[in-house]
Amino acid sequence: MSADEKGYGFKITVVGDGAVGKTSLIKRYTQGSFQKEYIATLGTQFSKYEENVDGEKVELYLWDIAGQDQFQALRQRFYTGSSGAIIVFSHAPEQVQSYDHVARWLDDLKKHCGNIPMVLFGNKVDLVAAAALSSNPGLSTSDVNVEQYTKDNRFVGYYKTSALTGQGVTDAFKVLVKKLYTIAKISDFS
Repeated sequence: MSADEKGYGFKITVVGDGAVGKTSLIKRYTQGSFQKEYIATLGTQFSKYEENVDGEKVELYLWDIAGQDQFQALRQRFYTGSSGAIIVFSHAPEQVQSYDHVARWLDDLKKHCGNIPMVLFGNKVDLVAAAALSSNPGLSTSDVNVEQYTKDNRFVGYYKTSALTGQGVTDAFKVLVKKLYTIAKISDFS
């Protein structure tokens, strides 16, 4: 963004275990599309996207961080300068353990980025019946447990998403962008 243009720019880091759908969520939000074949992110990749918030241009730099363990040593370098973050886990039955790793992602982000605004995405809701999630509070990924975890850890919000269908994706990204924008506007007046 040039110096004479009015607007804001935010780096948003997207983290979570490998194959939970981080890249697909970003593509759904920025391009409105879904790619079925899985290609693992190597290290990181980033996308630039423009959003309009309250009539002002906002540039987003979305950093998709690889979730595989072999990239753990590199991640902290990619976190630098993050304005906000998205932690993604999967509701797919074969990836239920990805929710158990959210605390590790949260700790890592806080260690390297401080208390930046974060949103929690429970992705792949299209792969499991919503009734099964909300009716069994014993599951670690039940709505009750996730919503309480979100409140306890001061996330901006928790959204059930589907990169495949688009369910909740735009709303989830926009709530974080709006929060970042509001913080930036407040700091402009201080």
